[in-house]
Amino acid sequence: MFNKHGTLALVCVATAMLMLDIAVVNTALPRIAHDLHSGLSGVQWVIDAYTLTLATVVLSAGSLSDRFGRRLIFAIGMGLFTVASLACAMAGSMALLNGARAVQGIGAAMLFASSLAILADAFPEAAERATAFAIYGATIGASFALGPLIGGALTSGVSWQAIFFVNLPLGIFATATTFIWVRESRDPAPRGLDWPGQATLAGGMFLLVLALLRGNQLGWGSTQILTELAGAAALLIAFILVERRVREPMLPPRLFRLPAFTGAQLAVFAMSASFFALFLYTTLYLQNILHLSPLDAGLVYLPGTVLLFVVSGATAELTKRISAGALIVAGLILTAAGLALMTVAQADSSWLALLPGVLVVCAGTGLFNPALATVALGSLPDAQSGLAAGVNDMFRQGAIAVGVAAYGVLVPAGAALGHGSSASFVNGLHQALWIGAGVAAVGAVVAAKLIGTKARVPHTAPTPAPEAIGELA
Repeated sequence: MFNKHGTLALVCVATAMLMLDIAVVNTALPRIAHDLHSGLSGVQWVIDAYTLTLATVVLSAGSLSDRFGRRLIFAIGMGLFTVASLACAMAGSMALLNGARAVQGIGAAMLFASSLAILADAFPEAAERATAFAIYGATIGASFALGPLIGGALTSGVSWQAIFFVNLPLGIFATATTFIWVRESRDPAPRGLDWPGQATLAGGMFLLVLALLRGNQLGWGSTQILTELAGAAALLIAFILVERRVREPMLPPRLFRLPAFTGAQLAVFAMSASFFALFLYTTLYLQNILHLSPLDAGLVYLPGTVLLFVVSGATAELTKRISAGALIVAGLILTAAGLALMTVAQADSSWLALLPGVLVVCAGTGLFNPALATVALGSLPDAQSGLAAGVNDMFRQGAIAVGVAAYGVLVPAGAALGHGSSASFVNGLHQALWIGAGVAAVGAVVAAKLIGTKARVPHTAPTPAPEAIGELA
């Protein structure tokens, strides 16, 4: 029997699992690298195999959810994610672990692509939807912030395999209750699958991340790296051309005629390519430079997590008086400031040196996530909420995948796993933090321009113009 509050709880449980599987592995990575005899590249792939697959598949998953039903795709995705979690826990090599992580990413794509659309259907009224999105946004931010603590506790107290085993009871429960609490919804005029677009996007993103992860090791002027970069550029250009010419593109270019839609994608890219992508390296700093245990490293983020909860809860009320665009801009500005503050941390610092920056970043994330969800869904008609959610998650996860790879260029591989100069790691981390701060700051400027910061009454999210809705229908 349909239950909108049960639907919200179920979507939040699923979202927490997905975000935890990005963040929770961070504190376990040094232990995984040791047990599976891996270097930094293998460790980075533990993150990127998941986020890259998610980013490249999520648009096709959105098309499937619009066509066959969001509840059905949600349930299938949860089942696949749960089985892949078991495979991760039982992996005996880095290759098997990263393969299972890629399968997890496919399941996660199906869940992400359908979750916001399910919430939009369950909460059609603007005020209720704003509250639901605030809770959803708080779940994203808090899960990512709690991830290191949970991962640290499980890794220190049990083993790194436990971070994947914990998904099993949650996944079984969520799969079983989906058909009880969630009602089915679909797009009355769904798009078909865009196989050429899917192939060119996946190939281009894979080659780009592969080149970034291996550039330091093989040499940026090597034939192999230059070939991979050239192949990535060619395939991504081909993706753009395919999307302009196919009848039913997975990423319709006309969507970017809507300023709010474009602003939402660029804003979430800026947030994910800054704070979320840098999370891996700040966690490596705490464990391998300051020599904190996995649990202690997770505890460093706890004050920020509490603040994030408080700010996210307040955002539900703030969106009734302040435009979502203003909150997005404020969140990105705070993120930029917080990342800049983190650069005071040195190789011989106390963990307290990182705390002010963490608090400011978490406050910004608390403002950003609920407001971003409002704009991401509000910029397209409700019938295309699956597409809107899919595009937004593609930009979010793609930014994490590219960011993790790109920042790794600045960090010496040996030092990142505790085998090299601590000073060289910190110097690289500082450069990455300043670049991340710049990305967030540019994102704030772009969001202010495209989304706007003026209050909109009675809705907090920008609504597509009638002529734009006509084009998109």
